[in-house]
Amino acid sequence: MTVRQWVVMVLSAIVSLSLSACSLPQVKAEDRLFQNITLEFLGEIVVPRTLEVDKTPVGGLSGITYSPKDDVFYAVSDDRSIKAPARFYQLKLNLDARGKPIATKFTGVTTLKNAAGNGYEKGTIDPEGIAITPQGTVWIASEGAAIDGIPPFIQEHDIKTGKLLRSLRIPDQYIPRTDDKGNRRGVQNNMAFESLTLNANAARMGATEPYRLFTAAENVLEQDKNPDPESIEGDRVRFMHHSIQDRRIDLIAEYLYALEDKPIGGEKFGLTEMISLDGSGRFLSLERSFGLAGFKIKLFQTVFAGSKDTSMLPSIQGLDTVVKPAQKELVADLSTLDITLDNLEGMTIGPRLPDGSQSLIMVSDDNFNPLQKTQILVFRIKELKN
Repeated sequence: MTVRQWVVMVLSAIVSLSLSACSLPQVKAEDRLFQNITLEFLGEIVVPRTLEVDKTPVGGLSGITYSPKDDVFYAVSDDRSIKAPARFYQLKLNLDARGKPIATKFTGVTTLKNAAGNGYEKGTIDPEGIAITPQGTVWIASEGAAIDGIPPFIQEHDIKTGKLLRSLRIPDQYIPRTDDKGNRRGVQNNMAFESLTLNANAARMGATEPYRLFTAAENVLEQDKNPDPESIEGDRVRFMHHSIQDRRIDLIAEYLYALEDKPIGGEKFGLTEMISLDGSGRFLSLERSFGLAGFKIKLFQTVFAGSKDTSMLPSIQGLDTVVKPAQKELVADLSTLDITLDNLEGMTIGPRLPDGSQSLIMVSDDNFNPLQKTQILVFRIKELKN
């Protein structure tokens, strides 16, 4: 082969590769961030209003978690020790060969204990979130209500006895108070820790393995509010990421999550639950609003990769161009389902379905209101890769 022939051959190869590269489909950066997942609705179960377990009324289901080791769900009630002591229930969910729910059975109830080893007194706790750990304990998030004197807290409890094991330190910026200038700070009343989740597959991990805990305020902190009261732009809530190993708990970072724009006629709206999808910082986030049109529920895939830490910022006002919130995209608008939605607040990854796909379970908080219902919704997550 002559030098001329070799040069022609190399140039031809380069041109060929260039043309091939140009013909490849262009992939957007955001497409690489999000998994290609969709939801398939499999069915609904409505829990009888008069149901009791161990002489305790079932209701107020505000959070749910699943233990794959014993195929049991644990659901926490946000009853503030009014109808019965603060508690969480154990339940089983029966699915048919196609994954459709056919029955549920509540098998037990555990009373949460305070530091003194007693059940919580009336109006001293507001349980909203629950997550099971590799050790078989549960973390409980109490939303808190400043007006009623209930502080927000997150605590670990024994899953069998309800005994308090330890508490997670709540950063100062979340503590509700009025500063020396008369400005409100901290979580809004009844708008604190609704969501609580551990890293994906934490319940399957070994008892000595470290894990991650994530929680977020339901709505914007007082000091982070948009100064324009007429603005409908979605508020930015704070999302905390903790590392837990043995007896040590470290706050790794805090990020921002942007809510959807304020709904017209919506009386209450916010982030009610998040669950971890994988180890790459992907989550499913559940946003709920309530107004004249009833409950509106949207589910988003949320990615915190690349987000900036806000844990050292007393306030985020005026920093919109500097501190960007997590990226998210709509997965499902549950308003399109052919059912009447209730107050969906709890969500968890459930068992594998008969076809090997992953299930997603949601529960509603009926507030012990005769006009509402406790519903359990079952979905199939399509194309989720672990």
